[in-house]
Amino acid sequence: MDIAAPLQTQQVPAKFALIVDANPQVSEALCSVLNPEEWSIVHAPDNESVLKLVEAKPFDLIITGAESCGKEDIDLLRRIRRVRPHVRLIILTDESTPTDVIMAMRERAFSYFSRPFLAASFAEIVRCAATEPLWDDGIELLSATPEWISIIARCDKKTADRLVQFFQEISDLPLSEKEDVATAFREMLLNAIEHGGNFDPNQYVEVAYVRTSKLVMCRIKDPGQGFSLDEIHHAAVNNPSYDPIRHILFREARGLRPGGYGVLLTKHLVDELLYSEKGNEVLLVKYLHSFRGTEHSP
Repeated sequence: MDIAAPLQTQQVPAKFALIVDANPQVSEALCSVLNPEEWSIVHAPDNESVLKLVEAKPFDLIITGAESCGKEDIDLLRRIRRVRPHVRLIILTDESTPTDVIMAMRERAFSYFSRPFLAASFAEIVRCAATEPLWDDGIELLSATPEWISIIARCDKKTADRLVQFFQEISDLPLSEKEDVATAFREMLLNAIEHGGNFDPNQYVEVAYVRTSKLVMCRIKDPGQGFSLDEIHHAAVNNPSYDPIRHILFREARGLRPGGYGVLLTKHLVDELLYSEKGNEVLLVKYLHSFRGTEHSP
């Protein structure tokens, strides 16, 4: 008597990504993040093909191609929203302006990258897009010009990573100053989300970015009760000179994650770091090289 062999079932990917004309850098990042057992990747040659495919079936993630400019991708995003209002779209482009990035935020792009960009940063944002369950309300643009932007952002790390990437794209600073401002902003934003918002996705931080001809200023206000900078013994900024790692013991005793260098690092990256009396609001000021009387790179 023959015994029937057990049926072999092949796992079918449950999610679909649509990629426009992916270059090797993009393809490598996607392969490292999107598990082929969970994701099926469809390639399209241009934006018009994307729109036709999206009208025919839903996609969980769309990544545009670098050959199109920011304005073209934003127009594509508007058209996609009419039929797929919650799709996550990451814009890649060779041509971009701060105004383009702001418009992408208004149209609720998931993220925005102009070349050249770091593959690791792109991969992390793709990972966030692939795993984040809720995102539509994570970043709300209250008002924006390239010189003055006001935003509220949800108190979770993935939202913080997205917001930092948007601000990096909006900033038109020389590379060294852009990196300093981005790193300092990220450190203070994460402090606000962790210690002020307790990583509570129901809480929001207020963020403002101001760019003048002489300086860049970032303001971050968290929903917490505030603190005194002199009382945060878990931060490296308060270590005495004779004990440069004292804060580590305080963090271990309180069950805090490794770290505590954010304020100290930020003080070295920006020219002024000011806290409000309550302590739940911080102001970062970076003076530009041209204002200091030195020539900066174009």
